[in-house]
Amino acid sequence: MTMPGLPCRVGWRRRCIASALLLCACAGTMPEAGAGTQPVSHAIIIDGMKFSPEAIEVNAGDTVVWTNKDAFPHTVTAGNHSFDSKEIGSGRSWKFKATVKGVFPYICSFHPTMKGKLVVR
Repeated sequence: MTMPGLPCRVGWRRRCIASALLLCACAGTMPEAGAGTQPVSHAIIIDGMKFSPEAIEVNAGDTVVWTNKDAFPHTVTAGNHSFDSKEIGSGRSWKFKATVKGVFPYICSFHPTMKGKLVVR
């Protein structure tokens, strides 16, 4: 026997079980923070013996393209050696897909006073 205004115990249990099953079913399909954003390409220009911009923040999955506008070669070499462009000739470019999150200071190994920083979120 149920009292007016109070749900039946059996109906309440069924709703709880149905809600729990729905939550479990949806758990694997919930979008992550930042999900749905498409990878982006970012440009860094090498000119006048410097990287411009010197520091850049990107999302994991984005691509960074360094283009050498100087008359001589440069490199883009991470301090921890996680990436290294090798020689980028004058008028050439090098692409890097950022997949690991972190802060990556880098230099030109030919000209160590040239410094930059890649931040991957």
